[in-house]
Parts: sequence; structure tokens; C-alpha cells
Amino acid sequence: MAKRIAYLGPPGTFTEEAALLHDKTAQLIPFPSIPAVAVAVASGMAEEGVVAIENSIEGSVTDTLDLLIHESGVLIKKELVLPIEHQLLVKPGTQASEVKVLFSHPQALGQCRQVIERCFPRVEVVAALSTAGAVEDMMASNHPAAAIGNRRAAELYGAEVLATGIQDRESNVTRFVVLAPTDHLPTGFDKTSLCFSFADDSPGVLCEVLQKFAQRSINLTKVES
Repeated sequence: MAKRIAYLGPPGTFTEEAALLHDKTAQLIPFPSIPAVAVAVASGMAEEGVVAIENSIEGSVTDTLDLLIHESGVLIKKELVLPIEHQLLVKPGTQASEVKVLFSHPQALGQCRQVIERCFPRVEVVAALSTAGAVEDMMASNHPAAAIGNRRAAELYGAEVLATGIQDRESNVTRFVVLAPTDHLPTGFDKTSLCFSFADDSPGVLCEVLQKFAQRSINLTKVES
């Protein structure tokens, strides 16, 4: 029986691409939000879940960090890095000059900020739960609209690709993590994510903790405070 993997849907999201990169043979189950993906894994509806955790332009995905720290008992089992190329999608026949509403996920909107400010300064920008959901919203809109998403979403929902590679930087990548109830066995080449807090806030308290890592020759790839 194929492994069940939950992901941020609907079909046509970048998270779906990451899930397919992780396991092409799995049964992919779309969920409407990142917390819903974590709940699906924790409850046993899916063996694993795939969610975005960080983008090279927009930084951390706070929904994922919040649920890992405060709400979920699931663990990070694996890391996936996916190059992200955004496309400007419209209903077939729509011209850029006609667009009145632009839909996309907040992360995608942030990654394409320069194009939005330059080409659509007076357009209403509407946040969606996912890039594929944005394409669905755009296709259902009663106004001349556009969406930011990927080519697969365009194919799935019948949208036209008006422009390609509209992200602010060509080297745009997103780091995804595979969530599971248990971690994989140590390999000796693993990354470990830690979260901690302090009973009292005082100058230098974070520095004292970081010195503990330096004293043990443990390298840190990222610190967020």
C-alpha cells in the first residue's frame, strides 16, 4: 500500500512538487492549511506531511515554525530544497493592462514584490491560502484577474501563462520539511532544530547559550530570535 503524504493543497502547489520530489509513489492528500497538514500526520490520517519552512527571499514560514514550537507533536524527518519559479497566470485572453485583482499566497506575493509594484501598482492584491488556491480564485473571479503560481497549476485549472520567472531573484529556493510522528535514525550528517526560551530576559542571555555551542565546536546554520 502506498504511503500517504499530506501536503498544502489543492493540487498544483509548490508543496505538491516538493512532496513528489520526496516520494513519487506516495498517495498525496491535499489539505487547506499548514496546521491541517500537521494534524493529519499527528492523527494518523497520513504517515508523513510536507510543508514549507523557509524561503530564500521571504525568510521563515511563520505558520510552520509556530505549529512546530507550540501546537504539534510531530517531528522534522527530512529536508527538501526546491527551486521556485513563479509564473503570472491569467484567464485565457486577458491582457496585463486589464487586470484589476491579483491573487496569490502571501509568500509568493512577497517573492514577486518588484514585479507587482512595477506592473500592478493600482491592482487589488488578495492573499490566498496557497498558490494553487489563488489560481482557482482567479479563474472564478468576476473581474479581470491574475494569479501568481506555477505551470502545473496553469495546466490543471486552464489558466494562461502571461509571464515566466517573475520572482525578484532568479536564485529563489524554498526549504520544505517532511513531518512525521517519529524521526529517522541518526546518519551522522543530520541537522537538528532546537527551540528554547528563558525564564528571565536580560542582556547577554542569548550570547551565553550560543557560547555553549561554540565551546563544543557545533556549527549553527541559522539563528532566529
